Amino acid sequence: MKSIKILPLILTMFILILSACSKDWLKPDPLSFYAPENIFINEAGFESGLVRCKKEMNAENHGYQNYIAVDVMYTDVAVPLRQSDFTQNTPSAVAQVPLVLDFFSNAYGYIKNANTIISRIDDVKWTDQAVRNRILSEALWFRAYWYYRLVNTYGDIPWVGGELKGAKLDYFSTSRWAILGQIQKDLEFAVENLPVTPAKLGNVTKGAVNHLLAKIYLANGEFDKAIAATTAVINGPNALMKQRFGVDAGKKWHDVMWDLHRWDNKNLASNTETIYATVDRPTAAPDTWWSNPGTYSMRLYTPSYWKVQDATGNRACNWQTIAGDTLGIGNGDVRTNDFFHYWMWKEGTYTWQTTPDLRRAPNNWIEMGKTVSEIKTVRPGSPQFGQPLSKQYYKSLLDTTDTWYPWPQYKTYTPTPNFNQPHGGQGDWYIFRLAETYLLRAEAYFWKGQTGLAADDLNKVRDRAHAPLITAADVTMDFIFTERAKELYTEEPRHTEMVRVSFTYAKLNKDGYSLATISEKNWYYDRVMKFNTFYAVPKYTFWDATARMYPSHMLWPIPQSVITANTLGTINQNVGYDGDNLNVPPLESIP
Repeated sequence: MKSIKILPLILTMFILILSACSKDWLKPDPLSFYAPENIFINEAGFESGLVRCKKEMNAENHGYQNYIAVDVMYTDVAVPLRQSDFTQNTPSAVAQVPLVLDFFSNAYGYIKNANTIISRIDDVKWTDQAVRNRILSEALWFRAYWYYRLVNTYGDIPWVGGELKGAKLDYFSTSRWAILGQIQKDLEFAVENLPVTPAKLGNVTKGAVNHLLAKIYLANGEFDKAIAATTAVINGPNALMKQRFGVDAGKKWHDVMWDLHRWDNKNLASNTETIYATVDRPTAAPDTWWSNPGTYSMRLYTPSYWKVQDATGNRACNWQTIAGDTLGIGNGDVRTNDFFHYWMWKEGTYTWQTTPDLRRAPNNWIEMGKTVSEIKTVRPGSPQFGQPLSKQYYKSLLDTTDTWYPWPQYKTYTPTPNFNQPHGGQGDWYIFRLAETYLLRAEAYFWKGQTGLAADDLNKVRDRAHAPLITAADVTMDFIFTERAKELYTEEPRHTEMVRVSFTYAKLNKDGYSLATISEKNWYYDRVMKFNTFYAVPKYTFWDATARMYPSHMLWPIPQSVITANTLGTINQNVGYDGDNLNVPPLESIP
């Protein structure tokens, strides 16, 4: 959060007062002619606006502590390495994971850019209404995407439905349900006006709309519509990839799961599984990149193995060695747990070591065993040269917290050609792919009690991964979300999806959950406590933060800076955070 310095503010006001004494001050002196009224004058101008919306999707998966990574941190599969105590996250400050607050304002910035297109779409005369409707529909999709993320992160929030052309200080929180209803209507219009296949890379398609619509239908409890939307995607041009393809297809050590997650393959025309993916190429001009080094996938999701020492006290396998190009320079920001590493792979007689599931195959993971790792000592001159990294040279085994745990290399490996450290470079990344569509339809069937059909859809995904098939008796919401963890790690905003399901449980008054008591009891919190042993005794502790969370932390705090600046209205604070006593009933319809 940026602080406001008093002295510069006074100086600025003084200068403005002096300037007002001159008529020349009234003359326009534009800093740039790239203003909306100069851009949105024809089809090309509106297309340029959409390019910005497309680029902003990279914020989900590019940059340090990007949105997806932070969303995964506070779930059943991980904790933030340095800030596992959610009680230290306040409306005014989140020291180690600032995106808990910043995501709120940033997402509204992306909504603003979509709103500019939506508000100005009829400022020009369109000779082809199909073009107009396609551009409008794409903008509605981008806006709906960010609103979906916001209401399933913060709950009730202000609705901004058009371009703002002046200061506005009278916002009121709008019910999450009202916003979900509005974006559902928007996308029901959009799905009728977008093509099945994109005219160019990055365009939104009918499949991308139906996929997002399915999530919104699930959130609204309209399960039959969710089934229809997912079925439309499944019966469309998309298909699960089951054969080797793409840049590494000729490398025998790998498999189709590896191929699916190479950045070069995510937007390949031959990859029929992609529904929507971001575009960010290391070979493109630097000003097109969202960030440098890029995805940070080899920084955020992997341990600091490179700090492990040999018998001499020197690093046994530094990131600067040849191994670093492949393994990266991990920082362990998303500290995964043993449920993710080992326990969720135990099915029937299978363990994580014997499972046929390609998503836990030895060629797809880097293993860090109880005492030794499969990573070898490569420092020249080391007495352990060629030997596995070993825990025996740690002064304290507590030091292993950020340096010693296994990880799914097939998901994290992204070369970093444009930066001096292997953090994980530019690369296309999935937003939606067909495997999730099957899991969404399985969830819709589960809500309807049709567990046999749910099992069929789960088995489509599991069969491709060579996982053992299941029956209707195996289908529970916990099973579905464990399957999501196996398939969608590093791709899905997991906290968002868990919050969505929590509200559905509460709305249906199912399993003891209710909307009236959702801040005190919810499915999100119960699942986190059930599977994330970092919150169990002995609790995870690192950097003087001990893992702690309460049911009210399901929803993240609204930034206090936003609430304070809104002097003529009321933006509510979520229950459990400072300021919630000032809340007023949210608006129940879109203003």
